[in-house]
Amino acid sequence: MSCILHIETSTQMCSVAVSEDSQVIYHDESESTVKGASAERLGSMIDEAMSFTDSHAIPFDAVAVSGGPGSYTGLRIGVSMAKGICFGRDLKLVSVPTLELLCVPVLLRNILPDDALLCPMLDARRMEVYAAVYDRALRPVRDVQADVVDSNTYRQWLDRQPLYFFGPGAAKCMELIGHPNAHLIDNIMPEARWMQPLAERRLLNGQTEDVAYYEPFYLKDFVAKMPKNLLKK
Repeated sequence: MSCILHIETSTQMCSVAVSEDSQVIYHDESESTVKGASAERLGSMIDEAMSFTDSHAIPFDAVAVSGGPGSYTGLRIGVSMAKGICFGRDLKLVSVPTLELLCVPVLLRNILPDDALLCPMLDARRMEVYAAVYDRALRPVRDVQADVVDSNTYRQWLDRQPLYFFGPGAAKCMELIGHPNAHLIDNIMPEARWMQPLAERRLLNGQTEDVAYYEPFYLKDFVAKMPKNLLKK
């Protein structure tokens, strides 16, 4: 098995965790009302996590970082820290998609119908969110997109089966979605402690990143691709 340092900085919450042999053995988090501000604490949080593992003589095998979408500032700080550690300690780098990460506590904490679909959401301005749709095995049903939410945005799935919405950005959409198959799971945030199963699977499958050239999936990448008529809304 492996020991992985996990770093999550995609929202106002910043968190660090360490997993060993599929168990989370260390976790710390910080939250700020100012976007990206909590990530400023990241250096000291990582130092504390690494001191913990060093004191227990636990060698790291890899660093996992939340790969976006998310806050430009937060992701940039998190990825820079992760790459620096990988260079300094000759470790592998694993990228965990942020929207997949949001699904982990939902799948672990809730009993969902067999045909349930998952729609993790990250907040954007007004009624815009960054979202994807997955089945319960985390197979993508619809890839990550920037959505301007109205009553028809997810109707093609809602008319057939239950769809669970969660993550920062989900609550504001529920009244507009207004469908009996739409269900809200509240208080779900991307946290480093939930990265372990996704990071470990990627590491086991050899899905690692080029430390020199890796860049996360910034929200600004969505904006550049959005139709101009949506940007005016």
